[in-house]
Amino acid sequence: MTGLKITKKKKVAWIEDYLDTLFPHPKCELNYQKDYELLIAVMLSAQTTDKSVNLVTKVLFERYQTLEELKNAPLEDIMTIVHPLGTYHRKAVYLLEIARILVEKYDGKVPCDRNALEQMPGVGRKVANVVLSEWFHFPNIAVDTHVDRVSKRLGLAKENDSVLEVEKKLQKTFLPENWSKRHLQLVLFGRYHCKSQKPLCKECELKEFCKAYQSKN
Repeated sequence: MTGLKITKKKKVAWIEDYLDTLFPHPKCELNYQKDYELLIAVMLSAQTTDKSVNLVTKVLFERYQTLEELKNAPLEDIMTIVHPLGTYHRKAVYLLEIARILVEKYDGKVPCDRNALEQMPGVGRKVANVVLSEWFHFPNIAVDTHVDRVSKRLGLAKENDSVLEVEKKLQKTFLPENWSKRHLQLVLFGRYHCKSQKPLCKECELKEFCKAYQSKN
């Protein structure tokens, strides 16, 4: 296929087939059982790994088993628990404020509303997209560092596109009913294959589309 030009439609179909082969049933790798646990876990995942977040939330949610308990937790204790994630003071403050807002304003339930979610501290568009997709099953494509990187390497977005521009282009690229699945697949593909450092290019069936690979070969 090297040197051959193909249509965008065929290119997208090739990408989708490969993602479906690698990750036929993709799942979020954050551990959670309740709606607020997911919201907090996604908020904590900024600038760190899901594996690290899962270690932290295991301690957090075993010690504070309800939102009410979490809302009243000492800031110092929350800071100690989330310390391994970095920016722990800010994340601890965000966590307690989210718990307070959920208890006092939403009767302990995570609202199924983008604007309400994005008004909470530490919750931006990406976090809201993940929660709406994962918990409420709304079609969404959340753009994290993995999705952003893969999309630009594969030419699905331009190098200087913002995360919002990447999101909109991916929404135009894939069918709405597949948005949530494609999001998870792109995350996993970026996490385990198309890594930031030392991507597994030789074994990748999409390398002919990849600008990073083409620039090296």
